[in-house]
Amino acid sequence: MRVLVTGATGFIGRRLVPSLVADGHEVLAMTRRPDTYEGEGTAVFGDVHDAASLSPALEGVESAYYLVHSLGSEDFVRRDAQAARAFGEAAAAAGVRRIVYLGGLGDDSDDLSPHLRSRREVEGLLAEGGVPVTTLRAGIVVGHGGISWEMTRQLVEHLPAMVTPRWVSTRTQPIAVDDVIRYLVGVLSLPEGTDRAYEIGGPDVLAYAAMMRRLADIEGRHPVILPVPLLSPGLSALWLALVTDVDTRTGRSLVGSMVNEVVVRDDAIREVVPFEPLAYDEAVRRALAERAREQEDGGSS
Repeated sequence: MRVLVTGATGFIGRRLVPSLVADGHEVLAMTRRPDTYEGEGTAVFGDVHDAASLSPALEGVESAYYLVHSLGSEDFVRRDAQAARAFGEAAAAAGVRRIVYLGGLGDDSDDLSPHLRSRREVEGLLAEGGVPVTTLRAGIVVGHGGISWEMTRQLVEHLPAMVTPRWVSTRTQPIAVDDVIRYLVGVLSLPEGTDRAYEIGGPDVLAYAAMMRRLADIEGRHPVILPVPLLSPGLSALWLALVTDVDTRTGRSLVGSMVNEVVVRDDAIREVVPFEPLAYDEAVRRALAERAREQEDGGSS
């Protein structure tokens, strides 16, 4: 199958492309800088914020993965909405038969954060052009380089004691990045008419504080975690920017989402793409091992 992957150089995309190639697909890796692309597949120019660039990138494509967002932008809600609408329309015009989108968990009945509401909006806008959309909704993805995961790791490693916001008691259902990739590849071969939103997560439902404590145990650390109810989202974002390399704007969007419980309520995905997801501790060990290998190879810290 001829498949386009947007965000091919990102945290998910750079893992998905080689998996699709290994599965026998013809993969087009969409990037704004194809001349410098060094991954697998065939690099093609495209920018979701440049509607004119999408038609050439989508030519002959049967299925497309939409893995981009503008979380670091001040007006990310507007930018992501415009990009999703343009991509959905261009995909329909090109005859694409399926769009696969990685969105976010969270109950629609909850007072969702702007970040999670935007993810829901993107689901609908991608489908407006008429192309069926298969959405995988995930919480924290545990893997080296993922923003939420790196924030968790850096907090544990940089602070012997943490005065934390109340969101550390919110429950989430982390999932290993390897399992996200397995689901993304798996839904590509689902029969027509099965396109819908699927919720994905690992086997462990944990509060953020428990996630940090279990990571600390694996690394042999013993941080003190002291929740403070009055630490506002704005102050929380500043606090994150001081002790991690997550910028304040992105941190504020992520913190805003951490007040929402993000757990799997519908496990239908386990029937259509059956396998046993990795436990949280194993996902952590794999993420730490990948980071260690990158450091040994002279990569970033």
